[in-house]
Amino acid sequence: MRFVTRLMQSVTRSQYLVCMLSCLAASSAWAAENWNGFRGPDGQGRAEATRLPAQWDSETNVAWRKEIPGEGWSSPAIFNGRVYLTTARPADGEKQYDLSLVILDAESGKLIKVVGVFKQDAQAPKIHRKNSHASPTPLIHENRVYIHFGHQGTACLNLDGEVRWSNDTIEYSPVHGNGGTPIIVGDKLIFGCDGASDPFVLALDKDSGEIAWKTSRESTASRKFSFSTAQAIEVNGKTQVITPASNVVCSLDPENGDEIWRVTYDGYSVIPRPVVGDGLIYICTGYNTPSLLAIRPDGKGDVTDTHVEWTLRKAIPHTPSPLLIGDELYIVSDRGIASCLDAKTGDQHWQKRLGGGFSASPVFADGKIYLQSEEGVGHVLKPGKTFSEISKNELNERTLASYGVVDGALFIRSQRHLYRIGR
Repeated sequence: MRFVTRLMQSVTRSQYLVCMLSCLAASSAWAAENWNGFRGPDGQGRAEATRLPAQWDSETNVAWRKEIPGEGWSSPAIFNGRVYLTTARPADGEKQYDLSLVILDAESGKLIKVVGVFKQDAQAPKIHRKNSHASPTPLIHENRVYIHFGHQGTACLNLDGEVRWSNDTIEYSPVHGNGGTPIIVGDKLIFGCDGASDPFVLALDKDSGEIAWKTSRESTASRKFSFSTAQAIEVNGKTQVITPASNVVCSLDPENGDEIWRVTYDGYSVIPRPVVGDGLIYICTGYNTPSLLAIRPDGKGDVTDTHVEWTLRKAIPHTPSPLLIGDELYIVSDRGIASCLDAKTGDQHWQKRLGGGFSASPVFADGKIYLQSEEGVGHVLKPGKTFSEISKNELNERTLASYGVVDGALFIRSQRHLYRIGR
């Protein structure tokens, strides 16, 4: 039985590939020394880092392990020899937290500073068991650190943890807590505010924290909440911000928030971040029955019937983002089924049950694919059209956060610790 459906188009592949789509976060080379935010410097989980370990456990190949104060599932960001991550530290009173930035020395693991930025009181909505009060990943840009706690507030600090601005005036009612991480496009910090009702996308001035624009989501979804991180791309010389949400993925103009195109589907609680390549953008559609869509981003208006190149409905992730390496697209479902697909057609090269649950997004670096299970098992695969597992590595701690990667080291956040794996 085939699970891939293709939409016949009136244009040829050569015509639409002329759009020269690229991911704006990427430079000419994926950074090897810095991992500046969620899914790294290109926003797609890829790095040029070398000398990475292929084998480890809770003792072997552990350069250091540091207990992190408080709780959080934000991923580590690494910049200029320091690690930045967020945490929610229990404060006085039941269910109250100091929402904080943690700064560590990347080489030694020494705790440099913990900076409390916002207060979360006991009236905060309940979170999902797989979420935390500190799930969005820090973003480092032009020697500034941007941290985001959803409806609780967004702030900009310098690299030493001194607050430049903070904004806790954005109001909406989250469901299951907060998740998506902001992105920077030009002079704007952009993120989704997809709560219980009236969802919207917001842009703040990255230098002042003031609202630059606000765009309402127009969606037929009965369940409005979602958690995806947007992706910035360039199509025919014009920047687009691709932002998936419940029942719809939209392309917005980052200058003013105007909608460029949209594709509709049936899905809610969308978490995976889009990936981009070869003239297509790949998005996952969330619960209940997830799909993976390959979309040509050169349209205008509602392009649901004209620009969806292919759709896949088998073993699609609810939480981990896809990984694109050349002509192969790799995914791992929340239930631990890994797949390798032809990125142009959606045809399956291989599929393998790894076992366990998965929330972390996969990474490609040093010629290897790294996948981290919720049970603390790191699977290292060789990329290619046939399945080849290099190793399985157990930390024996719960792990939901995605990797941080620099030359010679993987950074893995567990329920209680941050590990530096490697030299």
